[in-house]
Amino acid sequence: MTGMGNDLVKGITKKSLFILLPIALLSAFIDWRMLPAGIILGGVLCLVNLRGLAWGIEALIKGARPKAGVIFFSLLRLFFLFSIIFLVVKFNLVNIFGLVIGFTVVFAMIIIEGLRQR
Repeated sequence: MTGMGNDLVKGITKKSLFILLPIALLSAFIDWRMLPAGIILGGVLCLVNLRGLAWGIEALIKGARPKAGVIFFSLLRLFFLFSIIFLVVKFNLVNIFGLVIGFTVVFAMIIIEGLRQR
């Protein structure tokens, strides 16, 4: 990634982590293990997905890679994302509400930063 897209993703990552970490620490008083782990995992998965989306969009715009390759890696990324979420929830490794909180915080940062860039 280059230019504005890279700066935008870095800004979203920094601001999201700045919010996610204190929320996870505070949630430790509610459920000391499962809820903070869910919040962190949800946020990290969302940030990794954001970086992958930014890479795919940039590759499509620049046309540097064949479109079939970009589509394949996008589907592969989506498969791994769903697989991780499925396995974590199936084996009850984290709190599902923590995952939702983590995703929501990052999603809110994406919207806020996107509106600021207008």
